Amino acid sequence: MATFDLTRLRAVIFDTDGVITDTARVHAAAWKHVFDAFLRGRGAAPFDIRADYLDHVDGRPRLDGVRTFLASRGISLPEGGPGDEPGAATVHGLGRAKDALFVEQIGRHGVAAFPSAVALLHELRRRGGRTAVVSASRHCRAIVASAGLLHLYDVLVDGNDAAELGLPGKPDPALYLEAARRLELPATDVAIVDDAPPGIEAARRGGFGLVVAVDRSGAHAAAMRAAGAGAVVGDLADADVAGRVPVGRR
Repeated sequence: MATFDLTRLRAVIFDTDGVITDTARVHAAAWKHVFDAFLRGRGAAPFDIRADYLDHVDGRPRLDGVRTFLASRGISLPEGGPGDEPGAATVHGLGRAKDALFVEQIGRHGVAAFPSAVALLHELRRRGGRTAVVSASRHCRAIVASAGLLHLYDVLVDGNDAAELGLPGKPDPALYLEAARRLELPATDVAIVDDAPPGIEAARRGGFGLVVAVDRSGAHAAAMRAAGAGAVVGDLADADVAGRVPVGRR
């Protein structure tokens, strides 16, 4: 169980994929399709849709995910550039192929939010808490809008902001710290909710007041705690809200 105590905290910042929206599985499936096609015939183990997704790509900027996963297989590729053909044997080529497949799937099937996450957002705001959403993805705003949730956030920081401001991706805390800055709050007054060890590590390194990990598979609690989670839940239905933010502290 995790408790967001609003007598101590003033805001909660949420990761997006797998925390608020049920899009982590779409990302993972797209990565598997792209990486397995690339690895075929190279004698390397295929992409594991759970372990490799969590360990190497979840929460990271797309190109960092390509580099980190390939490094786990002892493979390095030329960087290439943004104009590379999707699927080309470059970091940019594989990244573009994954992005195109993800956008196609989202466009075809839409975006669903986890009901427990939506309920938690409403309860936090009802009690005076502020909320923000963070993602390394450049598609974050479109995803959140498609799920009908933009009105539930005071601040959104995504991959477009990271590129514009030169912010490094997780496990660096820069994205989360930028969201706290826009909320005009110190990190100690803010809780972070993430579902991947790099995001949890980023929250710990940023000095946030509470770090909550979502582990829907139930298989990664130890890794989440080792990365810095103060609490691990299987679903945000297992989190509750206590107290309320005093009017003068909002």
